[in-house]
Amino acid sequence: MFLAETTEATSQPLFYLFNAAKVLIAFGVIMTVVPGLIWLERKVAAWIQLRDGPTKVGLPNWKLLGPLKGWGMFGLMQPLADMFKLILKEDFVPRRASKFLFIIAPALVFLPIALAFAVIPFGHGFTYVYGENGESFFVNYQIADFGVGVLFALAFLSLAVHGLSLGGWASNNKYSSFGAVRAGAQLISYEAAMFMVILAMIMTYGTLDLGEMAINQAEHGWGIIRNFPLGFFAFVIFAICAYAESNRLPFDFPEAEAELVGGYHTEFGSMKFAMFFLGEYYGMIIQSCLVVLLFLGGWTFPGIDPRADTFLASLAGPVIFSLKVGIFLWLYVQVRWTLPRFRFDQLMNLGWKKLIPISLVIVVLTAVVLNLTARS
Repeated sequence: MFLAETTEATSQPLFYLFNAAKVLIAFGVIMTVVPGLIWLERKVAAWIQLRDGPTKVGLPNWKLLGPLKGWGMFGLMQPLADMFKLILKEDFVPRRASKFLFIIAPALVFLPIALAFAVIPFGHGFTYVYGENGESFFVNYQIADFGVGVLFALAFLSLAVHGLSLGGWASNNKYSSFGAVRAGAQLISYEAAMFMVILAMIMTYGTLDLGEMAINQAEHGWGIIRNFPLGFFAFVIFAICAYAESNRLPFDFPEAEAELVGGYHTEFGSMKFAMFFLGEYYGMIIQSCLVVLLFLGGWTFPGIDPRADTFLASLAGPVIFSLKVGIFLWLYVQVRWTLPRFRFDQLMNLGWKKLIPISLVIVVLTAVVLNLTARS
């Protein structure tokens, strides 16, 4: 099943048009959300630190704009100004750097994370009817459905760390190399715990398909309350691991400014740095989507039909999904500017001595509970 479910409509131009539209809309929404998230993070940081944040970058002071001339628009144009600043900066390569790896490293961070979004179902979809005989095909609100979406997303999210490692090593800079090593160690430490709690949820839902997981939660309750308190503890562990996987405070050791200047991206500037930056925010969005799909019901909500297949009714799914993801993204920003960075030994101890043993216990207890429930 790829891009859309079909009956006999694969030869229809509209079939391919809908598939292309899904890709463009998804990419357009993400590239709109990222600047908004950057602005929100600046504002939240300012509010927490009793500052105003961006306020001046808005409409130009032109007379033709009338009363709106010079309006700061609450600093909403600040991300656009940042983009132009990065584009106009010098794009250099350090003299002793490994040039080829230095150039492709940012792309190896951004592209795998972008590809992971292909299997995220942001709604159920709708049935499009055409022709005099009532022919139809189903337009799935998911770019690609392989039936193993959760494994596909995890695999591509894990690939991003290779871009960080190559970027740090290729820079021929000691601070960058330290950041690259930390990135690899951090991924290994928290990927194991994350995968085990996902395994517990896969056993609970009985499927690897993210869309089927959301439908299952609509029928039997959200994952966060399933097999209580196991589902809740799995949610907490996954959320912690999601922060660590995204290299966000209090887990930003690969780029700790106080210790490593900038870590793996110390030597990167212009659009290369921008791709690292976009990869981080893109990763936040993907991790938030996975949290919502695994534990918070995906696009479903009590009282709303999760399988509504008329176009207008189906739009409720993407709206609900976006609101849930937005709440978790707010938590990402709030946590960054609230908690201080751990020491590196504390990071390792938390991953290996606490989260991995607890996640193992969750997997075993989930298997026992499901076995006893099945027998009864």
